[in-house]
Amino acid sequence: MFPGKAHKVGAHIDTDAIIPAKFLVTTDPVELGANCMSGLEPGWVERVKKGDILVAGENFGCGSSREHAPVAILGAGIPVVAAHSFARIFYRNGFNMGLTLLELGDGVDKIRDGDELRVDVNAGVIENVTTGEMIPCAPVPTFMREILDRGGLAGYVRDKLEAGA
Repeated sequence: MFPGKAHKVGAHIDTDAIIPAKFLVTTDPVELGANCMSGLEPGWVERVKKGDILVAGENFGCGSSREHAPVAILGAGIPVVAAHSFARIFYRNGFNMGLTLLELGDGVDKIRDGDELRVDVNAGVIENVTTGEMIPCAPVPTFMREILDRGGLAGYVRDKLEAGA
C-alpha cells in the first residue's frame, strides 16, 4: 500500500522533461531526484514529499530510452507513477529500475493535483481519499512485484544467482 499526495502532470511528458540531458553526468539517485521534472518546471520537485505519487496523462516517458528517468523519479522520493498510459520503453525501464507503474486509462481523470491517494498494487485499485472514489487499474503481476520487491531487475537477478536458481 502506497499512501501519498498526487502530483499531476500532463500528457506526452518525455524523458528529457523528467530528467534533462545536462543532469545525466551521474547515476546517483539523490542527485537525479533533486532535478526530477526540471525539464517540465524548474523547482517542481521541491513540492514533493517522500512517498508522494506522480500522476500523468497519456504516453508518459516518451522520447529517448533513458534509465536515468525512473531513477530520478525514485530519487525524488516517488515510489509510484499512475498514468493514463506509458511509452513502452519507459514502462520496461521503470520496472527494471524498481519504479512501480500503473496504467489507469481514463481513470486518471478522477485524480486532481493535490488529492490524497492510497495505491494498492496487489488489488489493482487506487483510492482517492480526497473524493472517496475507487479507481481500478490492472494489478501488478506477481513476477513483476518480485522484481520491484528486489529494487529492480539487477537486484532480482542478483538474488536469484545467490540462491542458485
